[in-house]
Amino acid sequence: MTTATTAPPDDRYYLLEAPLNRALVHLAVPMMAAVIVGVLYNLINAGFIGSLGSTPLLAAIAFGLPLTGLVMAVGGVFGTGGSTAISRYLGELETATPQEADQLRTKVRAYSAFTIWGAAIVGAVVAVAGLVLLHPLVTLLGANGDAFAPTSAYVSVLLAGTPVLAVAFAIEQLVRSEGAAKASMIAIIASTVANLALDVLLILVLHWSVAGAALAIVLSNVVTVVYLAGYLQRRSPELRIGLRWFRPDLATAKEVFGVGVSELLMSSFLVVSALVFNNIAVAYGDALLAAFGIVQRIVQIPEMLAMGVALGAMPLLATTVGAGLRRRAHAALLHSSVWIAVIVLVFAVPLFAFGTQALGLFSTDPAVLGVGAVVLVAQLVSALFNGFTGLAITWFQASGAAAWATILSITQGVLFIPVLFGAHAWFGLTGTIWAITVSEVLCFIVAVVLFMVRPKAAATVPAMG
Repeated sequence: MTTATTAPPDDRYYLLEAPLNRALVHLAVPMMAAVIVGVLYNLINAGFIGSLGSTPLLAAIAFGLPLTGLVMAVGGVFGTGGSTAISRYLGELETATPQEADQLRTKVRAYSAFTIWGAAIVGAVVAVAGLVLLHPLVTLLGANGDAFAPTSAYVSVLLAGTPVLAVAFAIEQLVRSEGAAKASMIAIIASTVANLALDVLLILVLHWSVAGAALAIVLSNVVTVVYLAGYLQRRSPELRIGLRWFRPDLATAKEVFGVGVSELLMSSFLVVSALVFNNIAVAYGDALLAAFGIVQRIVQIPEMLAMGVALGAMPLLATTVGAGLRRRAHAALLHSSVWIAVIVLVFAVPLFAFGTQALGLFSTDPAVLGVGAVVLVAQLVSALFNGFTGLAITWFQASGAAAWATILSITQGVLFIPVLFGAHAWFGLTGTIWAITVSEVLCFIVAVVLFMVRPKAAATVPAMG
């Protein structure tokens, strides 16, 4: 006698049919787990550098953050643009005729290859240009004095690994376009474990300092690329990344860049904003930059968890839009908003209460601890508004509303600079610290307005009322 067994639901079930909280558990929780592991790594990595007892080394990592943003911009153009288009096409497969289905599958495979190979090529161009212009680039980042040499070492290694970092960022999003959040989680966790092991070897054993930290980041991302490329080869029903599928035609590039440009603008403006901030903050000494470097790693916990929700929700939103499931798409957006609000508040409250103790884990410098306490409060307040704005951009990207995603991304980048200059001029150090909080609140207001006006140009975007 045989017992019938029911096959477990596949990823498409969670995208198109599952109750939304169950769908978000399947799609977002693995991403939240993955990003929190990454955040914990960043905290431990800062601890490794902090254990060397050098504030300029901690400042060097802070100076290098804009470069990380640039790499994310390169990978994000292809990863976000390619994956959201693929998710929408996969949604359209649900109602396509056999002939239309064949055409859609060909598109999906071409977009998959374009995502990976495009990220690799542009990443290589950025790497070469950055290494050729290394000295002026480090100066532009705001590094000087004792922090200049370690910043140069850190940045040069990251630049050399930019093709790998860009492809890793893109392929993670590509895998999630089919709803395979668990595979992405495994890759990120494996990469993080490799990163920690490499930190011990390169920083503590070989004493390569910040250059070792940067090399550990690059090599661990090789683990991500190898694992996910193998997963796509073995398990993906539709995605293909072989070179024979790489067809950089104008139509493919236009659609990928149409959505991905908002990611590029957002990341690029973040880079510019960080450069401007570094050059203003350096007047207050290395302590402020070191404090921001530490606080940004602490506040990444709620911020990255919120990002995990948005990343998990993106294929859900894009696929339901592509399948014409308007009510499900609308409800998924609202569920995601509630998840983000709860997550940020749950993590912000204990950080408000025990912020000084948290800072003390990374530095014993009284100047760093003093200014860091204020920085931590400001960054925690901004995290909530940043989470909602990030989800709004994700929604516009997923629904194909490229214009609105671009407007909101530009707003998020452009507002910070005049706010920073004004706050710095009128309120000095206090204004400089709180400038990002003010700009995040303003961006959230703009996001609400964009939802309320219900753009006619984006017919696929459901009304918020």
